[in-house]
Amino acid sequence: MSVNGKRRLLGAAAVGLGALGAGELIAATHGGSVIDGVGRLLADTAPIPVVETTVAMAGRYDKETTRAGVVLGTLAATAGMALLPQRLRAPAAAAFGAGAAALALRGANQSVPAAIGGLAAAGVLRAGLRRPPTTAGGELLWATAGAGLLAAAETLIRREDRRHTERVRQLGPMGSHPPMAEDGFGAEPGLTPLITKAGRFYVADVNSRPPRIDPGQWRLAITGKVAHPLRFSLADLAEQAVEFDAVMVCVHNTPGAGRAGNARWFGVPLTALLEHTMPDSTATRLVTRAVDGYTISLPLEPLRTGEWPGYLVIGMNGEALPPEHGFPARVFVPGLYGQYTGVKWLAELELSDDTQVDYWWKRGWPSDALWVRPQARIDVATAGGDGPGKTTVAGVAWAPPRGVARVEIRIDETDWLSVELGAETAPAAWRRWRTVVDLPPGTHTIQARVTGRSGEVQDGAVRAPFPEGPGGFHSVTVTI
Repeated sequence: MSVNGKRRLLGAAAVGLGALGAGELIAATHGGSVIDGVGRLLADTAPIPVVETTVAMAGRYDKETTRAGVVLGTLAATAGMALLPQRLRAPAAAAFGAGAAALALRGANQSVPAAIGGLAAAGVLRAGLRRPPTTAGGELLWATAGAGLLAAAETLIRREDRRHTERVRQLGPMGSHPPMAEDGFGAEPGLTPLITKAGRFYVADVNSRPPRIDPGQWRLAITGKVAHPLRFSLADLAEQAVEFDAVMVCVHNTPGAGRAGNARWFGVPLTALLEHTMPDSTATRLVTRAVDGYTISLPLEPLRTGEWPGYLVIGMNGEALPPEHGFPARVFVPGLYGQYTGVKWLAELELSDDTQVDYWWKRGWPSDALWVRPQARIDVATAGGDGPGKTTVAGVAWAPPRGVARVEIRIDETDWLSVELGAETAPAAWRRWRTVVDLPPGTHTIQARVTGRSGEVQDGAVRAPFPEGPGGFHSVTVTI
C-alpha cells in the first residue's frame, strides 16, 4: 500500500475514534452506552468458539476485553470506509449509524440512549469522512478528541454507577450484618475466607454493565400459567426471606480458577412463592426473566416439591444484592452452575410449558440443567512453616447441594491422602481444608480431589467448560 493509502486509512480511523467518542458521550448523558450496546450484541451472536476463547483468555477481564474489541472493531470499520469511492463514504457512514441505532432498539434489550448515540456518531463520521485528515497533526487532533470524549463518557457512566450502588447500599441490612461464619480454621495465611466478600465474588453475565433499577419502583411479577398472578416489592419479599450459605460456581470455572464464591444469601424459598400462585397443571417450566428480556428456565416440579431447594435472592452477606450481582433480585438453586440457576436483575417469574426456549439453548448449550461438578482447589502450598521439609497445603472444596464428605491430596502421583476438613456451615457451601506434609528436597507436584456425600468422586479427566462443565484436578508445584 502506498504512503497516501496508509495515511488515508489512519485518517479515517482517527475520524472513527472521534465519532465513537462523540456518540458515546451523548449516549452517556442520557444514561446509555453505544459501546456496551454493541458489546451485548457480540455476546448474543458471537459463535460459541469465539465466546469460549474470549472467556478462557480474558478471565475476569472479559467485559473490558469486549469493550476494547468494540472500539478496535469500530476503528477498523471506519478505516475500511476510506477504501470506498468518495461518493460511497457518506452513505456507508449513514448506514453504519442506522444499523447501530436499529440494533440498539432491538427486542427487550432496547436502549434509546444508545440509539441516539449511534446516530450522533454516524453524523460525525459522515462529516469527518468528507474531508478526512491527511496530516499527522490532523490525525492526532481527531484521535485526541475522540479519546477525550470516550474518557469523559466513561467517567460519567462510572459516576452514575457509583451513585446507583450507593442508593442500593442505603436500603439497609438484608439478613445478618455482618454475617458471622466459623469453621474452626481461623485466618490461615493465604487460605480463601469462608465467606467471599461481594467485591471479590466473581461476576459473569452477558451484560457489559449492570442495569440501574430504581428500588422504589421495582416490582417482581409472577405470571403465566397460574391461578393467582402476584406482584411483590422488595419489602414484601424481605418479610418472607431466610438466610442460607451456599457456593455459586460458574460453568467456566476450570480447576484452580476463581469463578466460584461462597456467600450468605438472603432469599425467599421458591416453594413458598409457587404455593401462593397455584400453578396450572399444564405448567412445566419456571421462566426467570431479567429486565432486559434475558431468560433462563428451570423445571417446575422439583422446585415446587423442594427436591431442588431454590430461592428468590434479594440479599448477599447481610446487605442488598450489589448491582453487579443482580440487584434487586435473582434466582439461585444451590448445586446448579451459575449459568443455569437463574437470571440476575429479575423482573418476572413466568410459569410456562415446554415451548419455552432459553437464551443459552439457542447458543448451543444443553437444555437440561447442569449440576456443579465436585471440585477441590489448592490455595496454599507453603514450605518450611512448621520445620524443614514441612509443607502446609490448604484450600477449599465444594460438592453442592449435598456437601463435601472427604478431601484428599497426592504428591507426585502417589497414593491419595485424606486431609483435615473445616466445620461445615451448610451442605451447599464450600468447606475449607488443610494438612501438613513432609516433603524431601526437590520439586514436587501436589494435586487435590474431593468426594461428595452423594458418593461422586471428582473426575481427573481434563475437559473444557463447553458443553457440560470443566473437569480435571487442580495441581500446584512446590520446590523444597
